[in-house]
Amino acid sequence: MSEHHLIIGGSGFIGRHVGLMLAREGHRVTLAARRRPAYEFPPDAASRTVWAELELGSADWERLVDDVNVVHHYAWGSIPASANSNPGGDLITNVGSMLGLLEALRRHGDGRIVFASSGGTIYGKIHETPVREDHPVAPITAYGASKATAEIYLNLYRAMHGMDCRIARIANPYGAGQDLARKVGAMTTFIYNALIGQPIEIWGTGEVIRDYIHICDVATCLVNLARAPRLDEAFTFNIGSGTGTSLNNIVAELEIHLNRKIEVNRGPRRSFDVPVNVLAVDLAKRVLGWSPTLTLSNGIRRTIDDLTKKSHFSTLH
Repeated sequence: MSEHHLIIGGSGFIGRHVGLMLAREGHRVTLAARRRPAYEFPPDAASRTVWAELELGSADWERLVDDVNVVHHYAWGSIPASANSNPGGDLITNVGSMLGLLEALRRHGDGRIVFASSGGTIYGKIHETPVREDHPVAPITAYGASKATAEIYLNLYRAMHGMDCRIARIANPYGAGQDLARKVGAMTTFIYNALIGQPIEIWGTGEVIRDYIHICDVATCLVNLARAPRLDEAFTFNIGSGTGTSLNNIVAELEIHLNRKIEVNRGPRRSFDVPVNVLAVDLAKRVLGWSPTLTLSNGIRRTIDDLTKKSHFSTLH
């Protein structure tokens, strides 16, 4: 059955890939963002997508959620560095706008909301890896704290009002369309710098281990999460590869793919970098019928090809 999906952050990295996948499945998609996307959807999806202007701090949520079956919340007005420097502004802009959206959905009376949380920051210091969804939530950054607060409100509205709130704790996504200017996404930034002959910046020894997952695997899981029947058994899911990779290993993998040595500049270790963060994804596999498909090597090769072609979308789509 065709549905109407509103994607908040529709011109962004995650939103564009989810929107494209949904449109190609025959759904109506509204891409809501501060600025009109700088790209065009492929012809087979363009006719099912429209753009709507959105400013998180002053959004007319009542208008935006009207006639919508599913709301995807992928926009966040900060990155870890900016959230740490202005935690008050981060909280007001992001969590405040989330509350406005939840109130509009409560008055609307039906529909689903899928929220992109942060599997990389929300858990804080890890007690056991891979990290399951029932691991204590104890973020050590302002960015993680605001994401955790948004999750608390989603759970509150689910408990108080029966709203169908679904949470995706996403690891470290990478691939075509990531905003390189904001310097987020270590994997994509490393690949881009290597391609243009710029040094890669690593803080500390480079042995920090993270869970990197290609954007196409992320988008597939988010579409499965959005399209699943009402989830009462579990509604918070990790989305990751389930495999840990160090920054040094990424550099070594890039040197293999590019067949040359890559310059690395190393700085002091950052206090908020936990040593290891790898997500357990068994719950998503069991409940959503999803599994990541791209290995790290294949994902890097795909991203090298996409960045070389200056593609706005992964070529897997």
